[in-house]
Amino acid sequence: MESEENLLNVFLLLLLIGYNFTLVGPSTPEEGWQVYSSAQDSEGRCVCTVVAPQQTVCSRDARTKQLRQLLEKVQNMSQSIEVLDQRTQKDMQFVEKMEVQLKGLENKLKQVEDGHENNIARQYKSIKAKMEELRPLIPVLEAYKADALLVQQFKEEATNVTELLGSLQEQLGGLDYQELHSRVMNLENRLRACMQRLACGKLTGISEPTTIKTSGSRFGSWMTDPLAPAGDNRVWYMDGYHNNRFVREYQSMNDFMTTDNFTSHRLPHPWSGTGQVIYNGSIYFNKFQSHTIIKFDFSTSLISRAQQLDFAGYNNMYHYSWGGHSDIDLMVDEGGLWAVYATNQNAGNIVLSKLNPNTLQIIRSWTTNHPKRSAGESFMICGTLYVTNGYSGGTKVYYAYSTNSSTYEYIDIPLTNKYSHLSMLDYNPRDRALYAWNNGHQVLYNVTLYHIIQ
Repeated sequence: MESEENLLNVFLLLLLIGYNFTLVGPSTPEEGWQVYSSAQDSEGRCVCTVVAPQQTVCSRDARTKQLRQLLEKVQNMSQSIEVLDQRTQKDMQFVEKMEVQLKGLENKLKQVEDGHENNIARQYKSIKAKMEELRPLIPVLEAYKADALLVQQFKEEATNVTELLGSLQEQLGGLDYQELHSRVMNLENRLRACMQRLACGKLTGISEPTTIKTSGSRFGSWMTDPLAPAGDNRVWYMDGYHNNRFVREYQSMNDFMTTDNFTSHRLPHPWSGTGQVIYNGSIYFNKFQSHTIIKFDFSTSLISRAQQLDFAGYNNMYHYSWGGHSDIDLMVDEGGLWAVYATNQNAGNIVLSKLNPNTLQIIRSWTTNHPKRSAGESFMICGTLYVTNGYSGGTKVYYAYSTNSSTYEYIDIPLTNKYSHLSMLDYNPRDRALYAWNNGHQVLYNVTLYHIIQ
């Protein structure tokens, strides 16, 4: 039973960890432990199930059946003892009453002895009445004797159970428990290691949207910093897609949801589109009517870097299908900073470039076969670019390009477009969520990722 409780403790521990994963196979086939999970729950926590094969230490022979039978036997004994206790308490009340009546009878007999013949008739009637009162107590005494016998039987049975448990303990010895305990600890260590390795996975599902706030115009962007230190939960908000340079800073998600208390930051240049990102304390944005990317440091209120994205279309040359000067879309995933755009050299199809966040130099680029203007929106997760088929009405993620393998595939992942016009859709690797601007509503989506741990 202690080993089963240890397993339950492992399960409860996993439910408190806010990650999701799908399969962890045993390190060796004979070890026989597997771990399965589906996704995050509504609060973002991991939903995990640990499955042990049927032939385990806990159920591999008849000794487990013996233990189960003994447990049932002890349970039955406990119930019977409870009934017996109730009966004896009731009987004790009768016995106490009988003692009082017997003392009264004794006094009456003494009175008869002292009153001589003239009182015999009257005292006799009184004694007879007392005896009638005592007569119903006789069966109670008999039942009480039977209960005492039953108590003795229970004592004998408890002795037998104790001896049987001792014998079973000698058969099991300390080795099996230590073996099971070792396997449980090994499983827990492997699961902890697994959680640390679950940085990436393949997108398999997107939750229903959660509306955080309704504000601003039809177009805009909002986000949190995936590299913010612990305790830094600031929300950043940019309304509109051009000719604006004011960024709102809210101290927390709760402030963003419930108040209009914010700090306003004025950028040196207006942005273009809705593809801005906040990353490690700086904002990266596309300067309006140019293919220049700017890194602006909020702590110094200065431009720390500016770099042209060579050959990238701009000024509504290769925008997303909804327009809005969305030619250059900056985004962040577990691997770092990315730029999504299109070039004449790639016939207007999407080009994906990994950027150095300090210098803004291109580390590497990938060319795809997907037309930029046909894409509704896109986002990066774990080095894979996911593209939606549109921005209004029925929307789904239908194209994925993996930079790890330089291959693409068509997929079908529904995306609930609750307010019918997406103008921003970005993934935050810290929150493992999609931030979206949907027709003047700021919404969040949870994502389900599929993981294979070797």
